[in-house]
Amino acid sequence: MEASSKTARQLYTDVKANPTRKRFGFGKMPALVNIDLQKAYTNVGEFATAYETDPRQLEYVNTLAEEFRTKGFPVVWTYVAYMDSGEDCGVWGTRTNTPDSLQNIKVGSRRAEFDDRLVIDHKRDIIVNKRMASVFFETNLGSVFNFHGVDTLVVTGGSTSGCVRATVVDSISRSFRTIVPEECVADKHEAPHFANLYDMALKYADVLSVQETIDQLRRVPSAAGKNQ
Repeated sequence: MEASSKTARQLYTDVKANPTRKRFGFGKMPALVNIDLQKAYTNVGEFATAYETDPRQLEYVNTLAEEFRTKGFPVVWTYVAYMDSGEDCGVWGTRTNTPDSLQNIKVGSRRAEFDDRLVIDHKRDIIVNKRMASVFFETNLGSVFNFHGVDTLVVTGGSTSGCVRATVVDSISRSFRTIVPEECVADKHEAPHFANLYDMALKYADVLSVQETIDQLRRVPSAAGKNQ
């Protein structure tokens, strides 16, 4: 193992500064996947589980969502919420049992609600209640992406070290080109946030600025009538 005195932020900055790093790039049919932007994780000051990295994160996500809709590309929003018993959280929900615990985000609760600042099209966007870290685990998103011919995922949300990373690894494992707009993901602490951006940038995804993501997206031809 190589030793280093650099912080996770510094390691990530070094990766970003490498001009020879080859990118996966966009394919022909991207989808936007916004992970768990619900009040349990976004309402800082109300819920102990909430966090903020870039204060404009949700604004950027809204901008991306509108860009995707305009071009006829799928927009997905996921949230976590569980039965009153919490049994659908499985072993994951057995480590703690406090009001802030994961399995105690109940279906229909305030903690399960999407952040009020989000602009969600409830007629056109795809909304998924997921129960584990990856958006792919026991959801119908694989079938949805197959139906649309999706070959690229742009992943936003939280947390960078948890559900975002799990989704990104599953995404590239399924041979989707995978893009992470840096300002659109967040975590509780900077160390896991930057450590996982570093790792994803090295191995699993193109970690781009939100503006570069938009610029690349605009170069992809619109879907011919899909979702219009």
